[in-house]
Amino acid sequence: MSQEAVAIYALTAPAAAQARRLASAWPQARLFLPRRLAEPAAGELAFDGLGRVLADNFRRYEGHVLFAAAGMVVRCLAGLLQGKDQDPAVVVADPEGRYAVSLLSGHLGGANELAHRVARALGGQAVITTATDNAGLPSLEMTARELGLRVENLKALARVSRELVEGGRVPLYDPEGWLWPALAESAGCFRRLEAPPPPPDFLAPAVLVDWRGLDASPAWLVMRPPCLAVGLGCNRGTSVQEMRELLELVFQRHGLAGGSVFCLATVEAKRDESGITRLAEELAINVRYYPAHQLREVAVPNPSPMARRHIGTESVCEAAALLAAGADRLLVTKQKTRNATLAVAKLSGPGVSS
Repeated sequence: MSQEAVAIYALTAPAAAQARRLASAWPQARLFLPRRLAEPAAGELAFDGLGRVLADNFRRYEGHVLFAAAGMVVRCLAGLLQGKDQDPAVVVADPEGRYAVSLLSGHLGGANELAHRVARALGGQAVITTATDNAGLPSLEMTARELGLRVENLKALARVSRELVEGGRVPLYDPEGWLWPALAESAGCFRRLEAPPPPPDFLAPAVLVDWRGLDASPAWLVMRPPCLAVGLGCNRGTSVQEMRELLELVFQRHGLAGGSVFCLATVEAKRDESGITRLAEELAINVRYYPAHQLREVAVPNPSPMARRHIGTESVCEAAALLAAGADRLLVTKQKTRNATLAVAKLSGPGVSS
């Protein structure tokens, strides 16, 4: 979390002194003080009520440091919270700067690390209450983020973490080793499986890391490795709805997880196709565009002379998927509707060929 992403607040003169100390250590952070204490000439921003300014700023900053009573801050935050994967970090500190308490979004939001940074800057002590940290156990959601894995059902994290804290060994299905190597220091906390948990264990906490669309229990923490490249071709003006429906149908038929798509890929000539652009926006991924002469060099199972005449290459979706994934074979060959074509290729997983 960068300094410019942090807002600092105080309510009293003693607290403002500590807030100014912190702001001087983080010159790019923004300092908010009550109007009676703020010095606008020094770049300090005045506010008339903590609840109002916090509501205005809550989504604008990645982190908030408040020299204020925790109870007061909790009441101000009550109507602003959306979820641990969406809320920014919140740290509260006492007016003397002796303690910096990670109050909200300790892991995914970065409040635990922010509390440590505040404590280092002020010579105080960070107070971290997350159970896994205090037990010396891995933060699975943070590990997933560091590895680029997408957590599909964050609600399952609480049960999995509780199992770890209480000394249980959590089953882990990670056939390609996307997560397992990062858990080396905590390997004794997990029981690695060769197959997904069987029906008798369906409701027990577990961790699954896979790009396949498995039927998962609500009790399983499912992580999706971003390893599937979707190649797309289309007629001019094809709607995003037709492309989305084709994608969903193909993934359902072939047992693939939508959360593992890391990019769409197509020919450069389709750069202005709004349907492709909108689909990428809906999936929160990028589009990779390849010139026709580059696609022409890729061997594909289903070349199209018609595409060669119109686009300059005998393959769009299959060749683009292979190039994007750096693969030499397709996971799903060309599938099509009236106006769109789609193919899927897979990146190599850790130690696994595609």
